[in-house]
Amino acid sequence: MRNLKTKFMGIEIDNPIIVGATNLMTNFDNIKKAEDNGAGAIVYKSLFEEQIQLERFQLDEKLSEFNEIHAEMITNHPHLDHNIGADEYLMQIVKAKESISIPLIASLNAVKHDTWVKYAKLLSETGVDGIELNFYQNLLDFNRTSKEIEDEQIAILKEIKQSISIPVSVKLSSEYTNTLNFIKNIDDVGIDTFVLFNSFFQPDIDIETEKHVKSFNISKPGDYKQSLRIAGILYGNINAEVCSSRGIFTGADVVKLILSGASCVQVVSTLYKNGFTQIDKIKQEIAEWMELKSYNSIADFKGKLSKNALRNCQ
Repeated sequence: MRNLKTKFMGIEIDNPIIVGATNLMTNFDNIKKAEDNGAGAIVYKSLFEEQIQLERFQLDEKLSEFNEIHAEMITNHPHLDHNIGADEYLMQIVKAKESISIPLIASLNAVKHDTWVKYAKLLSETGVDGIELNFYQNLLDFNRTSKEIEDEQIAILKEIKQSISIPVSVKLSSEYTNTLNFIKNIDDVGIDTFVLFNSFFQPDIDIETEKHVKSFNISKPGDYKQSLRIAGILYGNINAEVCSSRGIFTGADVVKLILSGASCVQVVSTLYKNGFTQIDKIKQEIAEWMELKSYNSIADFKGKLSKNALRNCQ
């Protein structure tokens, strides 16, 4: 039996296949299917700033519901829905954590500094094994420099690391001015893992309706190549682990990324296309390759084709 154990966010997991944040992971049956098919860990669907803002808006709306009612009706109280916004998310993630035995990671997408810190703290209290922070920048402001954006995100990360005790990973966009420099600066803060790279909904236009539309951004096989390159450069040069993401469909894809220096991978699109049994298939393909090559563990070939390893071979 080949040993597929590796680490994600400093947590030992049974194999390198992690289910990335997706709508699939809000359904408890799907969460259980992912575990039963051998996922090493699961990242729960992201909590978005929009959910947080919705919760605040709905609360304000309910609290002011009877502001203009006659004085004799002041005994009426606003009706507060139980299932709204971020509070519902926090309750659901507690239930999800209780339903499985493999590590469950929370995922957070926020905008404001105080929102990042507040909800990172709340998520850390749900019992999850770690938190994945999705760092990116919507390009709207012509006047903000890349340094201002990066400094702000590092300041957010520093405060979160000081505020919680569970592991933290950062899932990055690939569109920073110098991704390597930014990763090195974040690594100095003490991050546990970098997830490379995020996929986003991309805008499009329907010329029939003349309206903006959003399409579901399914990755294509081979989309992992930028992550493969960066993982190979980072290996041995940062303290944090690298988890590769985007366009990973087969065991061969995973082997390539581990050879480059990644410790593990996140899969999503292949689950939409092939179902949860694909997790077990990928694991079998990795084990078969390892047996063919006489590797007993992931550690035996991790980073074998990284930049540092190849330089040392010359």
